[in-house]
Amino acid sequence: MPLIGSLKTLLLRGLLAGLIAGLLAATVGYFVGEPKIEAAIAIEAAGTAKEKAADHAQEPAGHTHGDEEEPLVSRSGQKAGQFLALGLAGLALGAIFGSVAYFARRYSTLSGPKLALALALAGWAAIVAVPFFKYPANPPAVGDPDTINQRTLLWLAAVLLGLAAVGIGVYVYKLLAAQLDTVRLIAGVGAFVLVVVLGYILLPGINEVTEDFPAALLWQFRAASLGETATLWACLGLGFAALTEFATRGSTPVREPVTTAG
Repeated sequence: MPLIGSLKTLLLRGLLAGLIAGLLAATVGYFVGEPKIEAAIAIEAAGTAKEKAADHAQEPAGHTHGDEEEPLVSRSGQKAGQFLALGLAGLALGAIFGSVAYFARRYSTLSGPKLALALALAGWAAIVAVPFFKYPANPPAVGDPDTINQRTLLWLAAVLLGLAAVGIGVYVYKLLAAQLDTVRLIAGVGAFVLVVVLGYILLPGINEVTEDFPAALLWQFRAASLGETATLWACLGLGFAALTEFATRGSTPVREPVTTAG
């Protein structure tokens, strides 16, 4: 059954699914990602201590350092705060998701649950996967503070690349409506991959990971980061699909069996 409901209904459905998805993603981040962040912070603190010791050894006698600034938010506050941050992010993402679903249903013959899952997959591919595999997340102690603006702009460019690639892939799929579904799917995926490859070639690469940073920790941090975002999008799509199916079943009248005289 196609996706039905007013814009307000789909927005509320998206908000609920987004809130649940955000809290579940925060749970993954707390138990899977935080230990990797702690390990990276320890490496960063050790490096900073060595630099200060070297600077102190070169300073003239009698020179004293100023008081070090305390972080605005403690590590315990940051750990707990990610539930609030991802909960709010999930609400915002859910509202956008519901709005997109409201307009996308006009151009699709998919059922409500299948459309929700397709939108979640497309959103994850465009906003997470394409930027991630070009500019993967880095833990603390990795990255030059002087290039943060450049890296942010390049990441935004990768997001736009992902959105364009998904859009072109869907356009090619719709363009071949007279062909077999398998042919249409292959053509759509091929167009998506082609656009992404061309974009990856044109976008400059960034590698600020030092040789002494543990490769295993870097890989584990990036895997945890990807798992957290995948949880967010998967739970958003599944939650929206489940709520849609429940609403559809609740609004469908049950047909009573017709009895005939024997």
